[in-house]
Amino acid sequence: MKKLPALLAAGVCFAAAAFLRFALIGYGTVALVSAGIGACVLLYAFLPKKFRIMLTILLALGLLLFAVGEVPVIRAAGGTPGYDAQYLIILGAGVNGAAPSLSMLNRLAAAKAYLDAHPGCVAVVSGGQGGGEQISEAEAMRRWLSAQGIPDSRILMEDRSTSTLENLEFSLALIPDARSVRVAVCSSEYHLYRAQYFASSMGYAVGAIPARTSLPVLRVNYFIREGFGALYYHILGRI
Repeated sequence: MKKLPALLAAGVCFAAAAFLRFALIGYGTVALVSAGIGACVLLYAFLPKKFRIMLTILLALGLLLFAVGEVPVIRAAGGTPGYDAQYLIILGAGVNGAAPSLSMLNRLAAAKAYLDAHPGCVAVVSGGQGGGEQISEAEAMRRWLSAQGIPDSRILMEDRSTSTLENLEFSLALIPDARSVRVAVCSSEYHLYRAQYFASSMGYAVGAIPARTSLPVLRVNYFIREGFGALYYHILGRI
């Protein structure tokens, strides 16, 4: 690879990484990948041949290892087609003041469609209140569903959790005889593997209802992040 084109290509990668990391919110993983590509471009341009061969082998092994985590995340993203849940746990996402974030709106839209198609299903909105949030994630979701015509009698609230694991633990505790009824989890498509993995670790088999992430680059960012997360669970054997 010629050195000048390599420098230009690496500069573009580093600039993109800086933009994604500092100008946008939620694109940190893609920013790291972009910076990594830039670094590899420079290494291939300036390293001697034998070191380039070693770098290629290391990158290939790294990609194979990453696939171990990423493949189950992609498989789980399709959800559980035809699953007839009696309870639907809707996992929270960020709240901007008192307004649902885009990720939360994606999840709520998918949950609303499911609740409309399954009128006997009860929603469990799950998520506590974080920094910069005027209300809990659960309350933001309850308000949105109520405004969309879902009666409060079909909504249970879990507003203490601060993580996916707590989302599931606290929400399942609200469901009467949770091990004997059909429970599904509604979340972003990239998040379903983690949600089902955590539920399984607690002894629950739950269905999955995917919410499509509306921004493509953000979707890629979170799929990559979840792949690394799944790899972490598999290697360490813990959550």
